[in-house]
Amino acid sequence: MLTNFSTQVVHWQKTHGRNDLPWQNTRDPYRVWLSEIMLQQTQVATVLDYFPRFLERFPNVGSLAAAPLDDVLGLWSGLGYYSRARNLHLCALEVMGLHAGGFPQTAQGLQTLPGIGRSTAAAIAALCFAERVAILDGNVRRLLTRVLGFDADLGVAANERRLWDQASQLLPSSDLRQTMPRYTQGVMDLGATICTAKKPGCGVCPVALSCVARRLGEPERYPVKTRKLKRSAQLIWLLWAQAGEASVWLSKRPAPGVWAGLYCFPWFDQREALQAAVPERYRSALHDAPAFIHVLTHKDLYLHPVQVQLPPSAMAGSEGAWIAADEWPRLGLPAPVRKLLVQG
Repeated sequence: MLTNFSTQVVHWQKTHGRNDLPWQNTRDPYRVWLSEIMLQQTQVATVLDYFPRFLERFPNVGSLAAAPLDDVLGLWSGLGYYSRARNLHLCALEVMGLHAGGFPQTAQGLQTLPGIGRSTAAAIAALCFAERVAILDGNVRRLLTRVLGFDADLGVAANERRLWDQASQLLPSSDLRQTMPRYTQGVMDLGATICTAKKPGCGVCPVALSCVARRLGEPERYPVKTRKLKRSAQLIWLLWAQAGEASVWLSKRPAPGVWAGLYCFPWFDQREALQAAVPERYRSALHDAPAFIHVLTHKDLYLHPVQVQLPPSAMAGSEGAWIAADEWPRLGLPAPVRKLLVQG
């Protein structure tokens, strides 16, 4: 096992790590939790835009819990992975209802809340409460497998548990109030900015001399994970109905499923089904807009928007509502639907 690893990381983070991000330099679990959820599968540059707007609208967990889910999804719109926003709202409700507005102060307690997994719980507990507990997000996993030369297949659960154990052994063991937040931020910073997936900056890495992968000359082969999630594809026809220029017809997507809880054009698996949903007298006015692909994590959506101008009464009896042009920008909309509406 490495010696002085945590000390090197702590010292490096003080002078070379990221210390000016808006969710840093605080031990407020609300802000740290919000940033950790936003940063899942999302670049820092994108979160820098959303984080202050979220705090302005929801400055604390109580205001987030009191807000309608539609408001939360509307503000989240464009960040993607909308289950995060739904769990964010559920988590706020539980913190208020079950924990009197205070977050649990241990990783074990935090993991009982919706949307908070093992690594996120550990990050909050270490950064806010200095608990001696390891994180293992994607960037940290890459860093540690390289430093340790851990070449076991992480697609196997037992190997993942072994890596968790080794990550725990590397943690600081003294002055935890100061070292645990700094160390936790440090391994995240190293993984994100130095030990990158491609062309890692080994020449400026503070633990390079101890790194097995660097010594072997093949850091990019770590981490090893052979099990891949299969990608799928889905063909979707979207009914883009407008009543003049004033409003658009939108319906809320069911849960579970793609874009659950978001407002969307009515969608259909076949164009014939879409056509049948439009009163016969207006079907000749249907116009196929350019099709395009929207890529999700494990699925490609082949989207075919079909435009039509309708009188408001034409959609009577259909599920959904006419949404005015000054209202839909505030709703939670899937990114491709928002883009179509903005472009007009």
